[in-house]
Amino acid sequence: MDALVLFGKGLFIGLAIAAPIGPMGALCIQRTLARGFWAGVAGGLGTALADLTFATGAAVGFAVFKDLVERIALPLGLIGGAFLMYLAWSGWPRGGAGAEPAAARAPETRGLLRTTIVTYGLTITNPPTILLFAAIFAGLGLAQTGSGLAIVALVLGVFLGSIGWWAFLSGLVAALHHRLPPAFALWTGRVSSLTMAGFGLWAFASIL
Repeated sequence: MDALVLFGKGLFIGLAIAAPIGPMGALCIQRTLARGFWAGVAGGLGTALADLTFATGAAVGFAVFKDLVERIALPLGLIGGAFLMYLAWSGWPRGGAGAEPAAARAPETRGLLRTTIVTYGLTITNPPTILLFAAIFAGLGLAQTGSGLAIVALVLGVFLGSIGWWAFLSGLVAALHHRLPPAFALWTGRVSSLTMAGFGLWAFASIL
């Protein structure tokens, strides 16, 4: 298959998987409101790198990839669910509506790197996302993409589609944050935390 066509399909896959507001979307919104645009992008980068990992695994070794995920789904689900619950608790906004806005605090490189690592680890321990990649690659006939160039084009498209969405979402939330009352950030942060907690509980329930 032509590398350019595969790149376009990769862009679509990355965007389609990233766009639905799930636990990663809630975390991105929460980080953007609390720490500003670059914190949201840093979190999105972690998710996009995890998507890149999934796409590479699905493209290079589909059968082995799917079998391995099914074998370790239980511990991955427990780790991911517990981590989501922790992030929901630790990220719950505790300040009042008049708290210092995120834009007034300069982002720290160490904090941004930590955010990227945390979101990568959280995404990589999410079995449904891993199996979703495997199912999409199989359904679109991408489990065996052929040459190395074709694989690179495909997974690069997935990465760029994913990180493009997270940059857009972070920018949108940051822009709205400055145009709406301070209470908007407080309540949106709380809703995001509750969303993550809900997905954490769902992860535990699906295992049981």
